[in-house]
Amino acid sequence: MAESIHSLAALKRHIATLDRAPAAEASPRFTCGPAVMDAALGGGLAQGRVHEIFASVEEEGAAAGLALLWARQAGGDAPLLWLRSAAAIRVAGAPYGPGLAALGLDPQRLLIGMMADDAMLLRAAVDALRCPALGALLIDLRGPASLLDLTASRRLALAAETSGVTALLLRIGGDPMPSAAETRWRVAAAPSVPLPGQAPGQSAFDLTLLRRRAGPDGMMWRLSWDSHKGKFGDAADERHDDDDSRDTPLSGAAFPLPGVGPAAGRAA
Repeated sequence: MAESIHSLAALKRHIATLDRAPAAEASPRFTCGPAVMDAALGGGLAQGRVHEIFASVEEEGAAAGLALLWARQAGGDAPLLWLRSAAAIRVAGAPYGPGLAALGLDPQRLLIGMMADDAMLLRAAVDALRCPALGALLIDLRGPASLLDLTASRRLALAAETSGVTALLLRIGGDPMPSAAETRWRVAAAPSVPLPGQAPGQSAFDLTLLRRRAGPDGMMWRLSWDSHKGKFGDAADERHDDDDSRDTPLSGAAFPLPGVGPAAGRAA
């Protein structure tokens, strides 16, 4: 009995020391939208974490475009890697270099890895996330992706947290399942505000935050991407600056990637 009392006292002292321990250092964050959206997320999206992006097959272009833009924001000047299955490339085509450049993404920064199947893709993703020299990783999975269970997502999350490399898990035509992702999003293309002279607007997105590990979810935003300035804006705000009409919120009805038709098969 005395031994139990001493053990209990020691446990209480240990818990007390944990209560006084300093909080773990917060993860750096990258800009993922206009200022109001970043503020709602505590300064943007956390780097070195897994973020899921869901979209229907019809909205694949919008989801891929947003994933690449977030990879650009998270990765700085470091190389970006996009892992895709051979089936995905057959169905959707390869990204088109001029289209990437139109989004403000240097095609020379983007590496594309084609994997035979989902099993090989997930193994390659874990290995890639262990490389701290990588700026960000896109993991492209189509359909149910039954191999992406909770255990597989935990492997990805652990590798990302260890190296600090951000992983963007692109889920086309799939349904949300339990995972270790930091955030989960639903993405669709949004209508644009045309430029003067009825010129086509820039890319815009409707986003819904489906899940967030730390904080409220269910929030929705419509945001635009200014490829000339390299920043996001609020697509609901149609105000023009006197010196630059490019601040007008613009479109996302048509995205220059993945390539389809004549552009299919052309690598960036």
